[in-house]
This record gives sequence, structure tokens and C-alpha cells, in this order.
Amino acid sequence: MKSRTGKRRYTVIGVLLTAVMLFPVYWMLNVSLTPQQDMRKSPPDLLPLHPTFEGYRAVLNDQLPYLGTSLLIGLGTVALTLVLAAPAGFALAKLRPLGGGTLGLALLVAQMIPGIVMAMGFYGIFLDYGLLNSWWGLIVADSTIAVPFGVMIFTAFMSGIPGELISAARIDGAGTWRTFVSVVLPVSRNAIVTVSLFSFLWAWSDFVFANTLDGGGDLRPITLGIYKYIGNNNQEWNAIMATAVVASIPAAVLLVLAQRYVAAGVTAGAVKD
Repeated sequence: MKSRTGKRRYTVIGVLLTAVMLFPVYWMLNVSLTPQQDMRKSPPDLLPLHPTFEGYRAVLNDQLPYLGTSLLIGLGTVALTLVLAAPAGFALAKLRPLGGGTLGLALLVAQMIPGIVMAMGFYGIFLDYGLLNSWWGLIVADSTIAVPFGVMIFTAFMSGIPGELISAARIDGAGTWRTFVSVVLPVSRNAIVTVSLFSFLWAWSDFVFANTLDGGGDLRPITLGIYKYIGNNNQEWNAIMATAVVASIPAAVLLVLAQRYVAAGVTAGAVKD
């Protein structure tokens, strides 16, 4: 009985904490459906009693190009991150290169550098090479955040791949690259999904790099679209919140679909047999 009572208590506490954390998301949805004339109502309605979709119509009219650009940058960041991080993780995990430990430490330190510091460095480099205000420049910049994380995830996961599997491939005549492509990658699905998801989310939600490196480009991501929208329509909060809701949907859908793979990917290598 005591054990059952304790479980119920923890469940109630967990539900309450979850409700507190999710309340801003609910309020964002509530405001996005609230008519403009009810926006300053005191006290505000806890439910959209007279819902309107004017904010979402504004999103479809004004924000679709920004959403398309964010999708392009996110997918490009995922592709570049996987191309660089997967082979690097395999090399650190199975090939044991000279200085691999130092490289792993450098990757860990790279995760600690504030984004604004990196953005300032990128600004000087991009200015010299004419890469400012370009969507593919943002892909390169966002990848510098995702690649170190991806290498660490791939290294941890691939370290758990049995050495016998690698040896069997080599006995069958497969070289290092063929072993990586035909043997290691197919069994690294959880790590690939994990790295892809986090890379996409970082690129999708990035504001610092976007505002610093692509503030005047023709193709700008949704974070700049929301920022510009707030500046131009600072009284139309239903449209602003509707934009935020729409921008949150891809991330939420991906998290729900990939949660099982992410849970396996981020814990890989944590337990040794």
C-alpha cells in the first residue's frame, strides 16, 4: 500500500510539473485563436470562447517563404552533418587514429563555445569570402554546432558494435569504406535518427546565426520571419502566436515520431557488457 501510494504521489507531481511546463504552449495556442478585440480583456479567457483563424490566414499569406527556407536549411544541415559526423565517429570508435583522444576532447570543448562568439567569427569569414546573406552559408554555420555533437553520438554508438562484425566484413574482402557503408551504417539507425533530429532542430530554431549572417538575404528562416513580424505587427498578437504555433509543428511531429530511436541513440555506449 505504501509503495502504491508513493507511485500515485509521484504521478500527481509529474502531471502537475508537466502541466506547468506545457502551459506556455497552451497559452500560445489560445492567443493564436483569440479575436483581436478580446486580446486586452481582463481577466483573459482561459479558453478561446470565440475562436478566429485570422492569425493563421496571415501566416499562410506572409510566412510560408520563411518556413520553406527553414526547411531547406534544416535538411541541408542534416545532410552535411551526417556526411561529416558519421565517418568521423566510425574512425574514432573503430580505427583508433593517433590523437583520437585529443580530438574527442576538442569536440567536447567546441560544444561549450557560446553561439554568439562563433557568429562573430563567422561574420568576419563570410564577409571576406562573400558568403553573407546566403542560405547555404547558414547551413555551414549551423553544421558547426551539430557536427561535434554528432561525432560524439556516433562514436559512443559505434563503439558498441561488436568487433567480430567488423572482422567478418574484412575477411569477406570488404575494405574500410565498404565496411563502414555496408555494415556499420545499417546497424547505426538509432544514432543516425538521433543526430538527424537534433541537427534539424538546431537549424530550425537558430536565431543568432540567422540574424547575424543572413539578416538581409532574400531567403530567410522562420525565426527571422517571426522577429520581423513582431516588429511590423506588434499589436496583432494572434497572428504572431499563430506563426509560433505553425513553426513549432514540424519540431513537435519529429520529436514524437523519433522519440524511440532518440532514446536508444543517446544512451548508446552508456553501459558496457
